[in-house]
Amino acid sequence: MLIENMLMAFSSIRANKMRSFLTMLGIIIGIGSVISIVSVGDTMKGLFEELYRNIGITQAYIAIGYWVDDWRESDYFSLEEMERIKEIFGDEITYIDTDAQTSADAYCARTTVQFNYTGIDYNYQEVQPINLIYGRFLNEGDVLGRRKNVVMDTVSAMNLFGVENAVGKTFRTTIYGTTDDYTVVGIYRKEMNPFQAMMMGANTEGGEAFLPYTILSWPNDFIYDLRFFCRDEETMDELCANIKSYVARSKDRQPEDFQMVTAKEQMGQWNSMLGGLSMAVGGIAAISLLVGGIGIMNIMLVSVTERTREIGIRKSLGAKTRDIMVQFLTESAILSACGGILGILLGGGLVTAGGMLMGVQTVIRPEVVVLAVGFSAVVGVFFGLYPASKAAKKDPIEALRYE
Repeated sequence: MLIENMLMAFSSIRANKMRSFLTMLGIIIGIGSVISIVSVGDTMKGLFEELYRNIGITQAYIAIGYWVDDWRESDYFSLEEMERIKEIFGDEITYIDTDAQTSADAYCARTTVQFNYTGIDYNYQEVQPINLIYGRFLNEGDVLGRRKNVVMDTVSAMNLFGVENAVGKTFRTTIYGTTDDYTVVGIYRKEMNPFQAMMMGANTEGGEAFLPYTILSWPNDFIYDLRFFCRDEETMDELCANIKSYVARSKDRQPEDFQMVTAKEQMGQWNSMLGGLSMAVGGIAAISLLVGGIGIMNIMLVSVTERTREIGIRKSLGAKTRDIMVQFLTESAILSACGGILGILLGGGLVTAGGMLMGVQTVIRPEVVVLAVGFSAVVGVFFGLYPASKAAKKDPIEALRYE
C-alpha cells in the first residue's frame, strides 16, 4: 500500500513539475540555509581550534592586571623571577619566555623594511615546530650571550635581501635606542592557509624575525608579562592557578591582582560565540521552513480540489477514509522530503565550493543532514494533515458529481 501511494505521489509531482518545484522552493531555501549556516559554523569552529592548536593550546600569559590602581615597579617580572618559576614548576612547564616583542626598521644597503621582532628561548621549537629550510635555529649560546643573531621567514628574507637563502647576511636595526648589526643564522618557511593568513596576518611587505629574548629584555631586564606552555592540557587550569598564587605571594599581592590568559580559554570563548551565533542565525533561517510548509498546505488544498472526482471514484470502489488520508499525507511528505534533499545539495554544494575557494576543509555533519531531511518530511506531514483530512472526509456521491 505504501509503495502504491508513493508511486501515485511521484506521478502527481511529475504531472505538475513547475508547480511542484515552486512549492518545494521554500523548503529548499530553508534547508539549504540551515545546512549552510550550521556547516559554516562548524567549519569556523574547526578552523579556530586548528589555529589555536598551531599556536599552542597549552599556551598561557600572566601579567599584573590592568585594573590594579596601586601599580608599583616590583609588579614587573625580572629574568631571575622567570628562572625561579622555571625551577619550581619545571616538571609541569615545557617552555617559558618573556613574551618580548618590538618593531623597528631593518636596513640592508638601500633597502628598508619594517620588522616585527619576537624574543624567544633556544628551545622554542619544542613547543612551536618551525619548518627551518636554511641554516640553524637559535641556540643556548645565542640566548645566554645575548648574541645578535636572528631567524626569519622566507618572505621577510626576500623583502630585505632579495633572496630566500639569506643565511650569513647582516642588516642594521635599532632596538631600545641602540643601533647594531644583526646576522641571519636561519631561514624558515611559514605555511598558512588563507584563513590563518587572515586571522594571524600575512606580512607580505614587512618582515618578521626571531631573536634571543635576552636582547629584547635589555637594558633594564624588566618584563611586563611572562609566556609559558603547560606540559598537559588536562591539568593546565590547576597549574595556572598555582603559578598565579606563587607570583602573588612573591610580589606581596593578591592572586586576583594578576590576569592569567590561556589559549584554551580563548578558544572556548570563540567556540561558544560561534556556536551561539550559528544557532541564532540558523533559527532565523529555519523560519523559511514555516513559509515552505504553508506553501505545501496551499498546493495540497488545490490538489484536493482538482482531484475531487478521483477521490469519489476511489471511495466508490472501496477505498476507506484512512486510505485517502494516507495517500495525500504521503504525497505531502514526499514533496517536502524532495525539497529537503535538494536543499541539502544546495547548502552542501555552496559550503563545499566556498571551502575550496578559501582552501579550507569544510565540515558537514551527517546527523545535521539526516535531521534536515527528517524535519522537512515532518513539515510536509504536519502541513499536509488538513488537506488530507479534507480529502478523506469528502462525501463520495458529492465527489462523483464534481465537475
